[in-house]
Amino acid sequence: MTAPAVRLALGPVVSIAAALGFLLLCIASLSGDWRSFFSVEAMTKMSEFALAFAAPALDLTFLGKLAVASLETLAISFLGTLLAAVGGLALALPAAGRWGRAARGISRLFLNVLRSIPELVWAALTVIAAGLGPFAGTLALALHTTGVLGRLFAESLENVPPEPQASLRHHGVKPLIVFWYATFPQALPQLMSYSLYRWEINIRAAAVLGVVGAGGLGQMLHFHLSLFQFPETASVLIGMIVLVTIVDAISNRVRDRLTL
Repeated sequence: MTAPAVRLALGPVVSIAAALGFLLLCIASLSGDWRSFFSVEAMTKMSEFALAFAAPALDLTFLGKLAVASLETLAISFLGTLLAAVGGLALALPAAGRWGRAARGISRLFLNVLRSIPELVWAALTVIAAGLGPFAGTLALALHTTGVLGRLFAESLENVPPEPQASLRHHGVKPLIVFWYATFPQALPQLMSYSLYRWEINIRAAAVLGVVGAGGLGQMLHFHLSLFQFPETASVLIGMIVLVTIVDAISNRVRDRLTL
């Protein structure tokens, strides 16, 4: 075999070996006693803990508070995602290379910073600036999600078929009009799909933000779980599951209409 053929044949083997080696290294770096985790005693304790959530609280007063918190979480996640979609699209334009290489590098670096910082850290900062409550949670979700959606939007814009854009440019159409009438309509279904998926994720992320007092179901979850009030905690978890299921159904309906 020739040298290029040997390299071509060995390439996949080397890649698989490197991936397996990295996997083994990751497993070896994990600390903990695996045998204790799968022991009968551990399984018994986990079962007892899980059974504590078997009887959710159904008091009408508590369920009323739960409904208000659910609406608050829905509002936090929706407004945070909406702000992120607008900000992400604005940053995706330079990140897709439409304003030159320098703007592309700067905007991508900014997007990396936004999404590298967890929502919990953003929430701690926004709580200091805006105080406790849902407004701080909305800002925290918006900042982190802007980084995520901006990167996804930029990739979507880069992958749009260039033929319609080239045809309009050939006839002297201005770049802004080319974007709105050729690029954006082609990328819109994927942009909407990414935004809806992040909305689902942000409902779950809102639960984490309750640790720093950002409002909604997350704050209720943190409060009752810290007091070992398992029936109330179970009700909050059920509320989150219902909320995510509703948003998932809405997202699927919108995606189906976009793909028609």
